Amino acid sequence: MLTIGAHLSASKGYTAMLKQALEIGANTFQFFTRNPRGGSAKAIDENDVTAFLQLMKENNFPVILAHAPYTLNCCSAKPETREFALNTFADDLKRMEYTPNQLYNFHPGSHVGQGVDVGVEQIAEILNKVLFEDMTTTVLLETMAGKGSEIGRSFEELRAIIDRVELSEKIGVCLDTCHVHEGGYDIINNLDGVLEDFDHIVGINRLKAIHLNDSKNPIAAHKDRHEKIGDGYIGLDAIERIINHPSLKNLPFYLETPNELDGYAKEISLLRSLYND
Repeated sequence: MLTIGAHLSASKGYTAMLKQALEIGANTFQFFTRNPRGGSAKAIDENDVTAFLQLMKENNFPVILAHAPYTLNCCSAKPETREFALNTFADDLKRMEYTPNQLYNFHPGSHVGQGVDVGVEQIAEILNKVLFEDMTTTVLLETMAGKGSEIGRSFEELRAIIDRVELSEKIGVCLDTCHVHEGGYDIINNLDGVLEDFDHIVGINRLKAIHLNDSKNPIAAHKDRHEKIGDGYIGLDAIERIINHPSLKNLPFYLETPNELDGYAKEISLLRSLYND
C-alpha cells in the first residue's frame, strides 16, 4: 500500500493532524516541530499525544515525519546561529521521544562563504552533540537543490557528513524529488542510474523518506521551486515511475506541493491510482 501524506499545520496538535490526514486520504503526514521561521515550540500536551498514538495504531499509520524549522542552520558563519541550531535540535529530539520511532528531517544548512569542508565539519559537530544512544528517532539529512551555499546538493556531501557522525546508525536521508532534479540529477530519464549512484555513495538502506514534489524549473536550475504533481518539469510519467520503483515504493512519500488541503487530497487520490500494489 502506498504510504503518502502532506505537510500539515501542527497548531492544533497531533490528533488534529492525524484526523486531517485521514480527511485527505493520507496515511502519514509531515509537520514543523515549531514555527518554521522562528524558535518557539508549543508545550507537549501528553493527553493529545496519548490519543494520537492510539489513533495512529487504529488507522495503520506506519510513521510520521517531523521537519526542523528553516532557521536551524548548523553551519552558519555566525556562532550564535549555530548555538541556536544546537539548542533547537537538542530540544526537538527530546520532544520527539513523546512519539517514539518516528522520523525527523532537517536541511543540512548553508555555509555562507565558509566552504563546504568547514560546513560539513560544523554539521557533524552538532549532530555528535545532539544524538544520543537510546533515542528512537531517525534523523534525516535532506537532499538540497544547491541554492546559494547550501550543503547537501550532492550525494557526496551527504556522505561526508554521515562519515563524521559517531552514532551514524541514527542517520538517514530524505530525498526531495524537486531538489535532486534542480540539483542536477536526472530522475526523469535515468532514475535507475541516480538511485544506483545514491546506493554506491550513501547506501540505499539510509533512504528513509521521499519528499514528492514536481519542479517549476528545468534540471540543474539550483533554485528550489516546488510545483504541483504533474504540472512541472519532472512530470507525471516520471513521478509515476518514482512511486513504483522497487527501491522506493515501500518508503513514505510526503507532498510539499503548493496546495491547500483539497489540492493535496486530489494529488493523493491521483497518486494512489498510479501506484502498483
